[in-house]
Amino acid sequence: MLRFLTRRAIGAVLTLVIIAAVTFFLFFAVPADPARLACGKACPPELLEQARHNLGLDQPLFAQFTAWLTGIFAGRDYAGLGHCPAPCLGYSFVNRAPVLETILDRLPVTVSLTIGAAVIFLLFGVATGIVAALNQGRPLDKITSVSSLVGSSLQIYFVGTLALYFLVYENQILARPQYLPFTEDPLAWAAGLTLPWVVLSIIFTAGYTRMTRSTMVEQLGEDYVRTARAKGMKARSVTLRFALRGTLTTVITIFGVDLGALIGGAIITETTFGLQGLGRLSINAVTDSDLPVLMATVLVAAGAIIVFNIVVDALYAFIDPRVRLN
Repeated sequence: MLRFLTRRAIGAVLTLVIIAAVTFFLFFAVPADPARLACGKACPPELLEQARHNLGLDQPLFAQFTAWLTGIFAGRDYAGLGHCPAPCLGYSFVNRAPVLETILDRLPVTVSLTIGAAVIFLLFGVATGIVAALNQGRPLDKITSVSSLVGSSLQIYFVGTLALYFLVYENQILARPQYLPFTEDPLAWAAGLTLPWVVLSIIFTAGYTRMTRSTMVEQLGEDYVRTARAKGMKARSVTLRFALRGTLTTVITIFGVDLGALIGGAIITETTFGLQGLGRLSINAVTDSDLPVLMATVLVAAGAIIVFNIVVDALYAFIDPRVRLN
């Protein structure tokens, strides 16, 4: 297991370096001028050239990437324009602050949104999928299938807008969506995120229901499940010990990808409910041509997906005994 995790960690680092290189060269190929952002719109030509020199923009592109990559571990000084201590993901001249500070300020919002919604859609999605599989061909299965199909067809901005109007503004059933730190007031934290959790989980629950049902039906038809039944094992034990464990490998695989993507920023959900998380941060970075922030959000999203994939691979051995990490 340790050898496996070491190999995956080394592969993850190499993957992040490749993603960082591709992201850097793509973003620095756009017309936006970081020196102009640092100096200001009314910056005289001589000051603009000085800013470009201080930022290292007069160096070859590969040298700029090397300096940026080195700055992640050693920090970087922008010659009077700003200092970015290690670990440095860049310096935002729009916010006049190190990018890492901005990321860490927005990250709790996105993590809170992701964790709450993930708990809901994973539990409800898997549970309804199991119920549908165990009642295959019956009315309950058909109702669940139709409901999941409708749910997966809905869009967050549509459901979110309706939910805001009817549940918050019109009838005051739920609190207005907002983020308050968990450490300050856990109840207010949960109340402010309840509606975003529910709306975000509706879309994902439908997908997990369909996936769990189809995988569970397939597992129930496997030879080892039929053998267990033939030996007289109770139906509940067969479902939990064999069919469910085989189903969870598929569910956990998709869950790792979804969780990593949501940590990278639930853009539509955060925009719909006015939450200032990583998703909104990336949108603002695109609007303001804030390349360092945009690059950092891409790296955070990629890093989250890679890390959760490693965790999922490690969990396979505990969920399914047929899996061997060789």
